[in-house]
Amino acid sequence: MQGNLWKMDFLCEIVQALVALAALGLIVVLVVAHVTAKMVNLTRHEKEKYFVTAEGEKELFPSLHDPHSRELSVVIPAYNEELRMPVMLDEAMDYLEDRQKQHPSFTYEVIVVDDGSRDKTTEVALRYSRKYGADKVRVLTLVKNRGKGGAVRMGTMSSRGKVILMADADGATKFSDIDKVEAGLNNLNPKPENMAISCGSRAHMEKESVAQRSMFRTFLMYGFHFLVWFFCVRGVKDTQCGFKLFTREAALKTFSSLHVERWAFDVELLYIAQCFKIPIAEVAVNWTEIEGSKLIPFWSWLQMGLDLIFIRLRYITGAWKLQSPNKAD
Repeated sequence: MQGNLWKMDFLCEIVQALVALAALGLIVVLVVAHVTAKMVNLTRHEKEKYFVTAEGEKELFPSLHDPHSRELSVVIPAYNEELRMPVMLDEAMDYLEDRQKQHPSFTYEVIVVDDGSRDKTTEVALRYSRKYGADKVRVLTLVKNRGKGGAVRMGTMSSRGKVILMADADGATKFSDIDKVEAGLNNLNPKPENMAISCGSRAHMEKESVAQRSMFRTFLMYGFHFLVWFFCVRGVKDTQCGFKLFTREAALKTFSSLHVERWAFDVELLYIAQCFKIPIAEVAVNWTEIEGSKLIPFWSWLQMGLDLIFIRLRYITGAWKLQSPNKAD
């Protein structure tokens, strides 16, 4: 009898020790998340305030805080994309020019954001600016690499569109599918303060992608989806498709609070949107995997997983706060 009591006491002590360790671990993680939180520097380098016209002159970029003067802005983040970007730009410009011919009142701009590339990304983009004019194609060259999220934010904050599309430079999503995400945006009602977001989605292709992936990569994919659902965003199956359409008001509200500048920025954007109760549509798009991805499978997924955990914890601890849109230099 005494032996059984001793065993029960021993088990209780082990459980108490494990609970104490778990609590201590949680406190340590919360402290680390809070202490390591960094505020994003929104101040632009002097060179990042200007774009080059077809005549070679410098002109100031406008601000997202200004009233819109175009129907559509397309923001394309690009890092070392001199080889893949021309195919995407050709497809996009053909679509946009044809749409303008059919509907002369339609106006647009394309902003290529060179995220500190070491190749000829800027030179390639400037060729399109000279061909179509700087009123239609503008190039924003960042002095140093910020990450995809930082590049998208800088381009968005420099845009003139009533609606703003972010699209990857690799052309993985068929550009004409903008019609689908526009329909998704228009079908969202009501739009509080005209804020709404429409996300292109590859969720309908998941079964096919699982069949083609290794078991390890499939495990990473499902693990990432679980972390997104558990910590940040619910109701959006594919947060990472780089084809998202924002109303100008939604872009200003969400990008003004964005902190993550690397690969997990999409998740924080949608987390912010849901905190502000901005309606979100998810629309199936055509997507093809293009060779040359900058993602390193294991380490990129690991980094994104840590980012997801820290996104939620930093908002919980107050290290990060949802911001009101303020004009920055």
